Amino acid sequence: MNLEDEFAQYRGELVAHCYRMFGSLHDAEDAVQETYLRAWRGFAEFEQRSSVRTWLYRIATRVCLNALQHSSRRMVPSALGAPGTDPDDLEAQALEASWLEPFPDLMSSADPALVVGTRQSLRLAMVAALQHLPPRQRAVLILRDVLAWQASEVAGLLDTTTAAVNSSLQRARAALAKIAPAEDQFSEPDEPGRRALLDQYAKAFEKADLVALEGLLTQDTRWEMPPIPTWFDGRDDVLRLLRAKMTPGKAQRIMVETSANGQPAFAKYIRGRGGAFHAHSIQVLTLTKAGVSSVLAFHRADLFGSFGLPIDRLPQV
Repeated sequence: MNLEDEFAQYRGELVAHCYRMFGSLHDAEDAVQETYLRAWRGFAEFEQRSSVRTWLYRIATRVCLNALQHSSRRMVPSALGAPGTDPDDLEAQALEASWLEPFPDLMSSADPALVVGTRQSLRLAMVAALQHLPPRQRAVLILRDVLAWQASEVAGLLDTTTAAVNSSLQRARAALAKIAPAEDQFSEPDEPGRRALLDQYAKAFEKADLVALEGLLTQDTRWEMPPIPTWFDGRDDVLRLLRAKMTPGKAQRIMVETSANGQPAFAKYIRGRGGAFHAHSIQVLTLTKAGVSSVLAFHRADLFGSFGLPIDRLPQV
């Protein structure tokens, strides 16, 4: 295998690693590009005291830490304040804010990214929780608990001591224990139930069937819509939002199934005046055995390309 092919085989997992650090696919891809530029320039000095893969992770982590010195953490609306209750009183889109972005699972289709870092570590709630940690603590936790590096390896990367790494890891774990979702929140229905739930959800949305949606959403469901800061908590308020904002009737929406962050997702298209359907949002769902417990609906048409989806679709025949 030549050097170019060896570099290429690690691209997906490096993007996933940088995504955990940034909470942004676009920032992660930029960081990996910079990683490869530095690797090409420095390969002559690479003494092969570690594997190429480990060496690339070292470079990528340093690139991320350097970039994070000059950026703010990625947020979700629920981290900014109390939920709203009036669907007619939504805050204006905060386009200047740094919002969390979804990670298309197709980025990991040809590499071991979802195996190298457990599926749980890429879930939106977990990546959002990671953003609350200082960058170096974030790096320590990811390298130790996701990538299973030795404390001495992390210490060498961060130019610190093993004791300092262990102390940082302890603080990071304690912080996450307070803000990260509990393990039982990742308990999804079995596959037949999961399949039925997703099919029913898509059909209910396409038909604007609020009665059906009421039966699919959990009592404590949450609905967030970055870059709109307003969010809704609880089935009654979420249904009030959907009732106010969804155009009634069939053939007004198309729900295209996809996946993000190891979670089920839908690309929502809405019908325009000319009859064509236009990209509206990427909905990432959290499922429990009781139903849909949260939806993060990213109102950004520019994300569709990352999911391999067109911005516009012709009407279905």
